[in-house]
Amino acid sequence: MKIGYMRVSSSSQKLDRQEVIMEKLSVDRIYVDVQSGKDTSRPELQRMLSEIQNGDTLIVESISRFARNTKDLLNLIEKLDEKGVKFVSQKENIDTESATGKFMLTIFGAVAQLERDYLLQRQKEGIAIAKAKGKYRGRKAIEIDEKKFQRLYKEWKSEKLSSKHFMLDLGIKPNTFYRRVAELEASLEQNKKAH
Repeated sequence: MKIGYMRVSSSSQKLDRQEVIMEKLSVDRIYVDVQSGKDTSRPELQRMLSEIQNGDTLIVESISRFARNTKDLLNLIEKLDEKGVKFVSQKENIDTESATGKFMLTIFGAVAQLERDYLLQRQKEGIAIAKAKGKYRGRKAIEIDEKKFQRLYKEWKSEKLSSKHFMLDLGIKPNTFYRRVAELEASLEQNKKAH
C-alpha cells in the first residue's frame, strides 16, 4: 500500500504542491499534520507510524516535510525499517531500498536542517523590516461555518459524502479541507484523552 505523509507548519501555508505529488503517485492513504516539524510529536505522524505495515511504502514530498533535523529523520527511518516499510522522498529522489538511498538520507537531512535555519532567519528579518515599515498584517483567515463543517465531517467519515462534495458545499480548496480535517481530528483526539 502507498501511504502519503504531508505537513505544513501553519494554516496559512498551502498543501498544493504536496497534493499534486500524492495524486501523481496514486497514493492510497494520506496523513496530514498542520504544525511545526521541529520534533516528531505530531498527531498524524504518530498515527501513521502506528498504522503503517510491513510491505507499505511511505511517500513524502521532501525530507523537510517529514523531519526537520538529522537525528529525528534517522530515528523515523529506523522505525520504518523495523516495520519493513520502504521510504521515498520525491524531491530528493531517495529510496531506502538502496544503500545509496540510506546514505543520501543522512546528507539531505543535514542540508534540510541547515536550509530551515536559514529560512527562519530570513523570515524573521523580513517580518521585522515589514513591521518597521508598517506593512506587516499577516494573512486573513478563511471563514468557515464550524457547525456546518462538523456536520459534513460526520457525513464524510460515515462515507455518506465524498470529499469533493464536502469541499464544494463549503467552497474550500483541498489544502484547506485537509488542514481543517486534521485540526478537527486532533481536537477530537485531545478531548478523548481528557475524558
